[in-house]
Amino acid sequence: TSAYSSPAKSLGDPGITPLSPSHIVKDSDAEDAVEQLFLVVVAIDFGTTSSGYAYSFTKEPECIHVMRRWEGGDPGVSNQKTPTTILLTPERKFHSFGYAARDFYHDLDPTESKHWLYFEKFKMKLHTTGNLTMETDLTAANGKKVKALEIFAYALQFFKEQALKELSDQGGSDFENTEVRWVITVPAIWKQPAKQFMRQAAYKAGMASPENPEQLIIALEPEAASIYCRKLRLHQMIDLSSRAPVNGYSPSDTIGTAFTQGKEHVRRNRQSRTFMVENVIGEIWSELEEGDRYIVVDSGGGTVDMTVHQIRLPEGHLKELYKATGGPYGSLGVDYEFEKLLCKIFGEDFIEQFKIKRPAAWVDLMIAFESRKRAAAPDRTNPLNITLPFSFIDYYKKFRGHSVEHALRKSNVDFVKWSSQGMLRMSPDAMNALFKPTIDQIVQHLSEVFDKPEVTNVKFLFLVGGFAESPLLQQAVQSAFGSRCRVIIPQDVGLTILKGAVLFGLDPAVIKVRRSPLTYGVGVLNRFVEGKHPPEKLLVKDGTRWCTDVFDKFISADQSVALGETVTRSYTPAKPSQLVIVINIYSSEQDGVSFITEPGVKKCGTLRLDLTGTDASVPSRREIKTLMQFGDTEIKAMAVDVATSKSVKVGIDFLNY
Repeated sequence: TSAYSSPAKSLGDPGITPLSPSHIVKDSDAEDAVEQLFLVVVAIDFGTTSSGYAYSFTKEPECIHVMRRWEGGDPGVSNQKTPTTILLTPERKFHSFGYAARDFYHDLDPTESKHWLYFEKFKMKLHTTGNLTMETDLTAANGKKVKALEIFAYALQFFKEQALKELSDQGGSDFENTEVRWVITVPAIWKQPAKQFMRQAAYKAGMASPENPEQLIIALEPEAASIYCRKLRLHQMIDLSSRAPVNGYSPSDTIGTAFTQGKEHVRRNRQSRTFMVENVIGEIWSELEEGDRYIVVDSGGGTVDMTVHQIRLPEGHLKELYKATGGPYGSLGVDYEFEKLLCKIFGEDFIEQFKIKRPAAWVDLMIAFESRKRAAAPDRTNPLNITLPFSFIDYYKKFRGHSVEHALRKSNVDFVKWSSQGMLRMSPDAMNALFKPTIDQIVQHLSEVFDKPEVTNVKFLFLVGGFAESPLLQQAVQSAFGSRCRVIIPQDVGLTILKGAVLFGLDPAVIKVRRSPLTYGVGVLNRFVEGKHPPEKLLVKDGTRWCTDVFDKFISADQSVALGETVTRSYTPAKPSQLVIVINIYSSEQDGVSFITEPGVKKCGTLRLDLTGTDASVPSRREIKTLMQFGDTEIKAMAVDVATSKSVKVGIDFLNY
């Protein structure tokens, strides 16, 4: 038994008991709400390291426009996205986002900057927090704490305003929020609370409201990428497998050159910022037949997620074959390795102090590293130079009493040298070593996925997301899996998810079958059976012997659920005269759950049906139908009193229980 006593006994709540038999209704037309007509779909890719938006008018869905260029930008980093950084004033009011936030923060005097609140890479907090709630905090660079919900809402509000402004400028008249359908992407491996958290933040930012939830779709990143990959034409991707392999391994220089040609092609089209998506199925897709399988590996800054999809013809709908997996193996891992290297050379105590005392200079150093990180390649022979900010050199001398140069000589980290121009000079091997732990984890995880029985005969592996631009990652994936499937990279790989999310917003029904990430059920009373039920669960009410806390399962973890599928169960009050019926909904990551008191079972919803004031001539056994509708990243539940048609609805809530 669990640590706390039986919920049903303590509440004295007579509860409900199943009316057998339980049945599942595939009821697709019951919930066809009136489709709202949106003029435009705007998708926001809220990334760990960088973010952006793109949009498409519902009248011309084949044109996807990527947001206009932003001020700022970094050497060696050309893309349409802006860093996911946010700056609040000392009074905790929103000040700026992206390059603007970073540059402003950087230009502040150190005595002032310590009062400002600067946040970066904060999205990972939603992935790593086990018990996420509306109260979860984030820590700014100066150590001060702010509610995560506020920061996320500020960021989404910023994108909302930017997008509406761009749409208004383009159309010449003010664009209203009501005319927009918003799509926000989240990693598929996020737990339900994190997905719900994003929706709450969007409500706070005024994108949609609990009364009008359809205006916002939460899309899963690899699914969005998958939708876009279906539209690819041959000139829009690089097929790593088609290079002539040398001893079963393609020479990396060809990877590099194809990418350069690819970039040239993209750059020529950059001015227009509009991508045409032909309304046909791409060439690569025409090679896929009914039932073919492919993997999408979405490797970003924070997380890497993988989904395995199967094609269902004729419309080419997608079916998820294996539930999304992955982990925190994004390119941030490479930054952590660089930080560890700095600690090894200069001492952890110094690096910790430097980050607190000179936060802006630390940000500078990481920007310098970022552009060199992007220059790392398997065949590189010349060293990579990283400029150390003057305040780093200066502060180190004050802190230690000797020079940075001396530290490098003494540290016996042999592949990092000091160059007289004030730079750290890293050999290519040293740089590749920083990538190795992260890339090894990705390859290891992919191997485990490939070994699953559901994942046999995969035809293609699409490598997408910002980290997929790294030739080191491309080469590792190609050499590990190139013999098992074709490894394909879309050309503008960092924008794949954004464009797929727009397509998803235009046609959300394209994903037909998902795997449920959790087991769902409700708490009920069953007739007590001696020898079958544990004695501590026995409850005697009005002479009837009940077994309490029974978990009545609606759907199991990893079961396939069609979009919009409704599962229905019928219950009756355990005590016929009962007028307020409370149905509690529970979830668990485990499959075989018998009781709601088992470890890992969490309450995630309550349906309260009040039948007072209804006609007394109600049948002696009242039937209460309970429906759960699965599909969208959200789940809805509803209870109906069959005799009176009184009903109550609830959205499953993972943040407030």
